[in-house]
Amino acid sequence: MQAIFETLFDIAYLTAILTLGCRMLRGCKGTPAFRLYGTMAIVLGCGDAFHLVPRAIALCTTGLEAYTAALGIGKLITSVTMTIFYVLLYYVWRSRYRVSGKAGLTAAVWGLSLLRILLCLAPQNHWTSANPPLSWGIYRNIPFALLGLLIVVLFYHSAKAHSDRPFRFLWLTVVLSFACYIPVVLFADAVPAVGMLMIPKTCAYVWTVVIGYRAMKAEC
Repeated sequence: MQAIFETLFDIAYLTAILTLGCRMLRGCKGTPAFRLYGTMAIVLGCGDAFHLVPRAIALCTTGLEAYTAALGIGKLITSVTMTIFYVLLYYVWRSRYRVSGKAGLTAAVWGLSLLRILLCLAPQNHWTSANPPLSWGIYRNIPFALLGLLIVVLFYHSAKAHSDRPFRFLWLTVVLSFACYIPVVLFADAVPAVGMLMIPKTCAYVWTVVIGYRAMKAEC
């Protein structure tokens, strides 16, 4: 039952995200913010596919244990592409609200992103191991959480200051995604049921992309 439900959910998710991303790239009419948004959605979908596709195959065949290495590498790729996703979202913020300058802020975004990627690439993560260390799961997610917090603050204040109704809840989608993701990082190994939080986390990312898509349809 889990295999069927999870596989169908992942297929629907990847199809929706990649379709919306492609439609945004085709329909943005050269608008920088929406072109970035479409690229962001495709990066999200392609990156997640590296983990979700092997997971679906594993669930429907010989089980997760037989695909430990593939799933680990998929998690690594997804971790990197998720970081890129937030960098692109930062530039969506700059483009939508016509932000110039802010060299220190940009340096902070890139610094946290590069630190996150370097920590993900560290061999101590043991991505292909059946029991990767929790400590490194925490280390690599500290700069990621700080990056997410920064994005939340930027979109919350800018959407409010500009009375930007289409983007008024974007900050909330990021909050929800991290609220579901952090418990998984900390407790999923000890309490496997916590892993179910990845479903609402995924839905939060879909909501993030839908916000951009609806705004594009209304404005382009």
